[in-house]
Amino acid sequence: MHRRSFLISAAGATALRAFGAESKVPVVVIGLGGRGNDHMNFLARTPEANIVGVCDVNQAAREKAVALVERITGSKPKAYNDMRRVFEDRDVSAVTMATPNHWHALGTIWGCQAGKDVYVEKPACHNVFEGRRMMDAAARYGRMVQVGSQGRSIAFRQQAVSELRAGLLGKLYMAKGLCFKRRVSIGKAPAEPVPAGIDWDVFLGPAPMRPFTWNRFRYNWHWFWDTGNGDIANQGAHEMDFARWALGKDLPPSVTSSGGKYLYDDDQETPNTQIAAYNYGDSEIIFEVRGLPTQPEENIMIGDLIFGADGMMAIDAGGYRIFRVDSRTPGKMVLEKEVKSDPVAGVDTVPHFSNFLKAVQSRRASDLNAPVQEGVKSAAMCHIANSSYRLNRSLKFDPAGWNHPADAEANALLTRNYRVPYVVPDKV
Repeated sequence: MHRRSFLISAAGATALRAFGAESKVPVVVIGLGGRGNDHMNFLARTPEANIVGVCDVNQAAREKAVALVERITGSKPKAYNDMRRVFEDRDVSAVTMATPNHWHALGTIWGCQAGKDVYVEKPACHNVFEGRRMMDAAARYGRMVQVGSQGRSIAFRQQAVSELRAGLLGKLYMAKGLCFKRRVSIGKAPAEPVPAGIDWDVFLGPAPMRPFTWNRFRYNWHWFWDTGNGDIANQGAHEMDFARWALGKDLPPSVTSSGGKYLYDDDQETPNTQIAAYNYGDSEIIFEVRGLPTQPEENIMIGDLIFGADGMMAIDAGGYRIFRVDSRTPGKMVLEKEVKSDPVAGVDTVPHFSNFLKAVQSRRASDLNAPVQEGVKSAAMCHIANSSYRLNRSLKFDPAGWNHPADAEANALLTRNYRVPYVVPDKV
């Protein structure tokens, strides 16, 4: 056995013994912004979890996180300023990644190589190349990698898909994902010296070095191509995942996407209005982003519409409704059934964490509700749509080769130029 493999195995065994004795998995939360705070609060309510550490490049965020975990669990966690220190710690079995998108892949790969299991937020990856390497790492190192597509652990969504599979709407021909989430202008933020307590180099990681601005650091990193992927892969990643899940589809043979950034004169690079179409031959997925004032469709602002030969399903965070074709009035559909969701906070995330940690304990990747393979496919749908948008043309896609045939310009957008030493390797 190679020394590196032995160290990984030893680290994993040490951590397994630690949580085996207590029936809880020692977890570190990496990335302590808004979603990271959700991770801490919801992990504290997950029976299988023991929060043993928190990690962030921002000292102030670390200090607040330590205080939060101590308050809600009664135990003070370790604080790490660099995720590499987390992966070196043999007392850690698993991590949850709530970092910006551009860190998802490399953090997951490093975690797998260090013998850690990984829960990574959506979108699974910042580009298509990274997603493939994440899948490779999970397989090679035998790690549990769950993507934060929490909808796959919600009972009413599982029921909805089960009913669709059973033929509730007859043959399905279209899924339409809606991301009508109002976004205000982010304005323009000037470059300034890096504030004390923030490690800007590590924050940027795989992305190019840029001058520090608050727009590039706080939540608005979503709207810069270096670190985010726009709302189609932010909020929209959930609805894209359900659309693909509902139709039972993998990657598409083609994509066409158009849109723009309208009304605002600010720092945002990604579109605030975007439409993407994926044609599978026997059916299609349509996705629409509207970050500007708009009206809902079928009373849905953020959710999905699923269309079949016999009717339609409208589904969002509140539950789902089934509309059946009215045989007496051609073209009209009437409400047949309504299923409402549980309004309790964390109803999506706590079961998803629990599912992940139970798979960590069982060591069966088949137990995962949102394994890395599924998360990467849904993320890839968003990424190739963004490529079509940025190139202003339709693109062919080869699902088997994960590339755009004979299209060097589009293939260049499947990956990025990485900044040393934060490089996603060709082989993991």
